Amino acid sequence: MKMNDQVVLVTGGSRGLGSAIVQACAREGSKIVINYYSSEEKADALREQLGDNAIAIKADVRDKEQVQKMFNQAKQHFGQPVTTIINNALVNFRFDPVNKKDASTVLWEDFQSQLASAVKGALNTIQAGLPDMKENRFGRIINIGTNLFQNPVVAYHDYTTSKAALLGFTRNMANELGQYGITVNMVSGGLLKQTDASAATSEEVFALIESSTPLRKVTEPAEMADAICFFASPWSRAVTGQNLVVDGGLVMD
Repeated sequence: MKMNDQVVLVTGGSRGLGSAIVQACAREGSKIVINYYSSEEKADALREQLGDNAIAIKADVRDKEQVQKMFNQAKQHFGQPVTTIINNALVNFRFDPVNKKDASTVLWEDFQSQLASAVKGALNTIQAGLPDMKENRFGRIINIGTNLFQNPVVAYHDYTTSKAALLGFTRNMANELGQYGITVNMVSGGLLKQTDASAATSEEVFALIESSTPLRKVTEPAEMADAICFFASPWSRAVTGQNLVVDGGLVMD
C-alpha cells in the first residue's frame, strides 16, 4: 500500500521526533493521527498546519480503553482504519546525564514506568489495530528504539532496558503477524539534536557524539523520520523483525 493510501498513527506525535515523523508522513500524502498525552496546544497547532488530512487525539497509550477509543475515532473520522502504527510515545523521561539516577538510586518503579510506556503502549496500539489489519491483510508497525542498548554512552538504566525489551517484543510480533501481511520493525536513533527530551543534554555530550560518529554530526529528528517512512513505504514490503540504527554510523550493528 502506497503511503498516500495509508492512515498513520504517531503516538507522542505532537512534539520532538514525533512531530518530525508526522510531518514526514504527511509530506508523503498519508492521513495522520497525531496522538498526544499532555501537549494539546502543540498537537492542535500541528493539526492546523497539516489541514484536513490530520486529526489530533488525546490518549494515554498505557490505557487500553483510551487507545481503543482513539482507533475508533480515527476510523470514523477518515472513513478507513489505521493502517500504520508508529510507537514513539515517551512518557516521563528526559535525557539528563547530570541528574539521572545511577545504579544505587534507580528504582524498580522507574523500570516499570518506562516498560509501561514502551512495551505496554506498543501492545495496546497493536491490539487495537490488529482486527482491521488482519481483515485488510496489510499493516505496518514501527517501534522507536535507541542505540543506547547497544552502546550505552550514558547509563539511562530504565529507559535503555525498556527499549531493549521493545526489540524482543518487535521480533516476536513480526514472527506471528507476518502471515497476515503485517510487518513489524524498529528504528533506533541515537541522541537526537534536538528534542524536548534531549534539551537537558549538554553541548559537551553532543560534541562527544559528533566527534565519535563517522558522519561527524549528531542525527536530527527529520533524518530519523525519513528512515521511518521507509518502513511504512512499499519499498520495505519484504522487511520485518529488523532494527535499523539511524545514528550516523556511531553504532554499526
